[in-house]
Amino acid sequence: MALKIRLARGGAKKRPYYRIVVADSRSPRDGKFIERLGHYNPLLPKDHENRIKLEAERIQYWLGVGATPSDRVARFLGEAEIIPMPAQKNNPIKGQPGQKARERAEEAAAAAAEASAPAEEPAEEPAEEAAEE
Repeated sequence: MALKIRLARGGAKKRPYYRIVVADSRSPRDGKFIERLGHYNPLLPKDHENRIKLEAERIQYWLGVGATPSDRVARFLGEAEIIPMPAQKNNPIKGQPGQKARERAEEAAAAAAEASAPAEEPAEEPAEEAAEE
């Protein structure tokens, strides 16, 4: 049985409240769990003492048994210095436009270049015609 330390959502609509629980990885997010290890209230300010509460001894036990924390819970545990702080996930490609958007931008740039180029050419043609006559 693969154990996970993860968040189980509670609270009302648009008023989230999370329990930090140990559960089988195959069970639903808000379903059956083995033990409650703390809670997390995202609506409180970041420096509020009741925003995150953890039972460190029980978390150490479950980590020793082989439970793996989810990404968010691993950050909570790293901040509480229960485990080493996990590496920050950074995706620099996420902010860039997609392939189709890049193609449209290139086409627009090419169209703008073509539109400005013909405006210059007619000014040169009459001078050439005058030279030919």
